[in-house]
Amino acid sequence: MSAHAVMVLGCTSGAGKSWLATALCRLYARRGYRVAPFKAQNMSNHARVVALGEGGEGEIGSAQYFQALAAGVTPEVRMNPVLLKPESDTRSQVVLLGKVRDDLRSRDWRERSDELWAAAREAYLSLASDYDLIILEGAGSPAEINLASSDFVNTRSALLSEAACLLVADIDRGGAFAHLFGTHQLMDAGVRARMRGFVLNRFRGDAALLAPGPADLEAMTGVPTVAVVPMVHDHGVPEEDAVPRDSDEGAAGPRFVVVAAPHASNLEEFEPLRAAGVHLSFVREARDIERADWLILPGSKQTRSDLAWLRQRGMEGAIRAHIAANRPVLAVCGGLQLLGERLEDPSGLEGAQAGEEVGLGLLPLVTRYVPQKHLSRARARFGALAGAWRRLSNLDVSGYEIHLGRTAAPVSAPRELKAALVSTADGAALGWQFGAILGVYCHGLLENPAVIAALTGVMIQAPESAFDKVADVVERSFMPGFLDSLVLRK
Repeated sequence: MSAHAVMVLGCTSGAGKSWLATALCRLYARRGYRVAPFKAQNMSNHARVVALGEGGEGEIGSAQYFQALAAGVTPEVRMNPVLLKPESDTRSQVVLLGKVRDDLRSRDWRERSDELWAAAREAYLSLASDYDLIILEGAGSPAEINLASSDFVNTRSALLSEAACLLVADIDRGGAFAHLFGTHQLMDAGVRARMRGFVLNRFRGDAALLAPGPADLEAMTGVPTVAVVPMVHDHGVPEEDAVPRDSDEGAAGPRFVVVAAPHASNLEEFEPLRAAGVHLSFVREARDIERADWLILPGSKQTRSDLAWLRQRGMEGAIRAHIAANRPVLAVCGGLQLLGERLEDPSGLEGAQAGEEVGLGLLPLVTRYVPQKHLSRARARFGALAGAWRRLSNLDVSGYEIHLGRTAAPVSAPRELKAALVSTADGAALGWQFGAILGVYCHGLLENPAVIAALTGVMIQAPESAFDKVADVVERSFMPGFLDSLVLRK
């Protein structure tokens, strides 16, 4: 194993581990290192499609996908060997080295952890032989003493990689010094010995007011506070798994409203709208749909459950009213499915009992769930569209597909239903227009700058600029020379 390793641990979920790891990938790549990200196990319904070494397609968490792009390398399954995709509060789909493993879904978490760690360990060792530097990301907190014996995402990864470790706290939440001290005391002793510095993230105000906190904390732990990272809004790096925050109320332009149902997936794909200056919000109340100029129904890990949730929340009527007013709706993947006439699930593949659901009936389409998940990196072209969507006509786009359902129009479908998006590889329909509704199976459309420009009139910058922005912020925030010291040979 020849690679250096730097690991970003956090006091809590949401402390900023993914954001900081992305910045470090970019920063060290700019210094000339060949960098790869690594997270042994990710839990998120935000996923991306990557090529498998033996051919075919697999999945990894979106965070490692973007970290690889920040590092200037091709995303691959070794970078996130285990992905857990939550299906309920007590059950997750297990994706191992890019492939769904149904045999692992029902096994006890502690029981299966050794098998998962064996695969993750090999993935790390393989990466470390191919790259100069690995930027590891932990999960949650390394101080979860109830899970310590099975914690391979934090403890085992840190010890295997012999990483120089950083511990991040979100100071904007309050209690940051207590979080850092308590986490330091409760983490594995071997990891504690590898701790090189504390990072205070999302700080607002005068850093001089922090004194004597950092000095007192160092006196108690022996670990210096090496960076105070300011609060950065609209930085352009997608969230790992959380519902993104809304734009400020003062944002100009039309209102794009995303319905964030409990099992909504890949919400980060709508973030480019924020860069166009429109008002972007993620909602769970019917009254918020009424304010939408453009409505987005995103993908879902459990479409049948989210359909029931929409109805329980009284959102069906608000969606119907929006469409009746001829205001545009973008329905992506699961959002497309639930707008259809029926969802047929004879084998109960979506975690519910086998059966059939009546969809919202706003798209004359029928979806049937089949055992084999469809994964692909897509290139497609829009046809001649009408209404608010006409500006997308004839555009070439790229994206990706992740779905179980297979959707088709019944023989009796009205003539107004048009295949609006077609794969340039095989001519298969990836989307349909029906009046104000554009329903697509292709995720990532709004990550095409040409699509954003067509819909908003604003040409946004490529993701590269976001990676450089966060790298610049992080570089200014650390003590001079500290980041270089982390990759000196021990």
